[in-house]
Amino acid sequence: MSRIGKNPIDIPAGVEVSVGASEIQVKGPKGTLQTPVHPTVEYKIEDGKVYVSRTDDSRQARGQHGLRRTLLANCIDGVTKGFSKALEVIGVGYKVSVQGKKIVLNVGFSHPVEFDLPAGLEAKAEGSKLTIEGLDKQLVGEVAAQIRRVRPPEPYKGKGIKYTDEYIRRKAGKSGAK
Repeated sequence: MSRIGKNPIDIPAGVEVSVGASEIQVKGPKGTLQTPVHPTVEYKIEDGKVYVSRTDDSRQARGQHGLRRTLLANCIDGVTKGFSKALEVIGVGYKVSVQGKKIVLNVGFSHPVEFDLPAGLEAKAEGSKLTIEGLDKQLVGEVAAQIRRVRPPEPYKGKGIKYTDEYIRRKAGKSGAK
C-alpha cells in the first residue's frame, strides 16, 4: 500500500470537492482547480475527508495511487492558501520589474527580456527579488523554472537568476589553480 496514497485528505471549511467522470473539481475561497481522474484510482468523500484507493494491485494502479492523492491535495491547498516561488536576481546592473502581466528582466543582455505571465499567476518585484504566486503548484513551479532559465547562476561570481533557497557551488577561478 502506498504510504502517501493511503492517507486521507482533509477538506477545509469553504472548500467544495466534486468527483466527475473525467476530472475532480475543487472550488475554494481563492478560485477553482481541476485535476484529471485515472481509471485505476477511486475517490470517496466521507465526513469532510477524501479517501483515495486503487481498484487493483497492478503496477500502473500502484504508481498512480500516491500521485493522484498528491495532485488532489495540491489542488485543495491551492484554492485555500495558494503557492509561491521566490527568485533572486544577482549581478551588477541586473534588475527585474513587473509591468501588468509582463515581467521585464535586465540581466546583462543587450536588450531587456520580457516574459509574459500565463493566466492565473501574479508576480511581485521588490528590489532584486521576484515572487511568483498562483493557485496551481505545477504552473507556479514551471514558470519560475522558465524565468530561471533566462540567465542561470554561474559558478564563479554567482551572477544570474536563482531561487532564494538555492545554494550555488562556487569555483575558485584562475587564482585557485596555483
